[in-house]
Amino acid sequence: MSSNPVAETVASLLPRAKAELAELVAFRSVADFDQFPRSESEAAANWVADALRAEGFEDVALLDTPDGTQSVYGHLRGPAGAKTVLLYAHYDVQPPLDEAAWTTPPFELTERDGRWYGRGAADCKGGLIMHLLALRALKANGGVPVHVKVIAEGSEEMGTGGLERYAEQHPELLTADTIVIGDAGNFRVGLPTVTTTLRGMTMVRLQIDTLAGNLHSGQFGGAAPDALAALIRVLDSLRAEDGSTTVDGLTPDTRWEGLEYDEEQFRKDAKVLDGVGLIGDGPVADRIWARPAVTVIGIDCPPVVGATPSVQASARALISLRVPPGVDASEATKLLEAHLEAHTPWGARARIEQVGQGQAFRADTDSPAYQAMAEAMAVAYPDETMQYAGQGGSIPLCNTLASLYPEAEILLIGLSEPEAQIHAVNESVSPEELERLSVAEALFLRNYAAG
Repeated sequence: MSSNPVAETVASLLPRAKAELAELVAFRSVADFDQFPRSESEAAANWVADALRAEGFEDVALLDTPDGTQSVYGHLRGPAGAKTVLLYAHYDVQPPLDEAAWTTPPFELTERDGRWYGRGAADCKGGLIMHLLALRALKANGGVPVHVKVIAEGSEEMGTGGLERYAEQHPELLTADTIVIGDAGNFRVGLPTVTTTLRGMTMVRLQIDTLAGNLHSGQFGGAAPDALAALIRVLDSLRAEDGSTTVDGLTPDTRWEGLEYDEEQFRKDAKVLDGVGLIGDGPVADRIWARPAVTVIGIDCPPVVGATPSVQASARALISLRVPPGVDASEATKLLEAHLEAHTPWGARARIEQVGQGQAFRADTDSPAYQAMAEAMAVAYPDETMQYAGQGGSIPLCNTLASLYPEAEILLIGLSEPEAQIHAVNESVSPEELERLSVAEALFLRNYAAG
C-alpha cells in the first residue's frame, strides 16, 4: 500500500489524527442530558464545526434538531459538474457504563497494545477523523474530485430521531448521488467489509403496577400480587427455551444470504464464557443479521444491597427489539406491545411507552459506487476482496436517507470491527484500520468521480 501517494499522505497524517481523536474523545458527548451535561455535546459539535471550517467547508452550521440536540453540517465544493457525496458520522457516544471497569479512563484516548482506547474511539468519533483524513489525503494529491457534504449527528446512540426528522423537514440539505455512512465496521480487522443490511429497532418501556404500595413479604407474600414477579414472567415470555426471540406474530426464522459467521469465531468475538451456550438456532449470521432479537437492557427494581423484605408494588423494564430487513419497525412495535399486554399475568396493570424506533435497511449492491469501493478497498487492503456483511445494530438514519433520496447509493463502512468492543467498557480503535479505511475512502471518492 505504501507505494500509493494517497496512502503515504494518510500515513504521514496519522499522528495528527491521533491528537485530534484525543481532543474529540475528551468530550463527554452522551446525548442523555439527565446524565451528562448538554455543554459537553455542544462543545463536541463546535469542535466538528471548527474542523470543517479549517478544511475549507462552506455553509457550516449547527442544526438544531427536533429532539433537542445538534447535528453539524458542512459543504465542500468540488469541480463544476462533479457528483455529490455525503459523508456521515456521529459525534455522540454511548455512556461509559462502569467507569471503574475501564483499564484507562474512558474519556482519555490511551494507546495500549497497538490500539487506541476511549469511548467513541471507534463509534463514531473515529469515523469523523476517517472522513477528515480521506479528504486531506486527496487535497494533498491533486484535490477532492467531488462535491462533499458532511453531516455529523448528535444523538444517534439515543435513537431519538432528531436528524431523521430534520432531514425530512429539509430534504434538499442532504441530497447526494452517493452516501457513505462511516458508522459500521469490518467483519474482522484486516478484512475490508461493506455492511449491506442493518436491523431496525424499537425500544419500549414497560411498567407493571399491582399494589398501591409495597407490602411486608411475610405478612402479605403468597397472596399479594408481586409486580417484580409479574415483570419477570412477562420478560421470560419473550424467549423460547433455546433463548431465541418469540414475539407473537413476528417471523423467527428468516435467512441471511452472504458472508457466514463461524460459531467458534463468534464465541471469541462475543467473549462467551467457557461452557456457556449460544442462544437461538441455525447459522450465527441468521441469528444476528436476519432475525428479530429482543434484549432487556434495563430493569428498575430494588438493588440487592439495601433491599427490604417487601412485595413490590411496581417494577419496570426497558426492552429493545432488533427488527430484520423486510419487517416494518412500526408493525414490530405493535406486535411487541400486544405481546407484552397479552403475557402480563394476574390482571396486573401494564403501561407501555415507546422511547425509540428506526427502520431496517438493505442496500443495492449492484451499483457503480459498490464497484468503485471494491476497487479502492483492493488497494487499501492488498490481497483481500471486499466482503458483504450484515449488521445486527441499527442506524435509523439509513432508511430515512434511502426513502428521501431513492436514487442515491448508500455504502456503510467504518471502524467498529469486533475487537473495538463498541458500547462496552474498554472500547478501542485499531490505528491500522483507521489508516487503511481512510485510504480506501479517499480512493473511493477518486474512483467514483472518474466513473
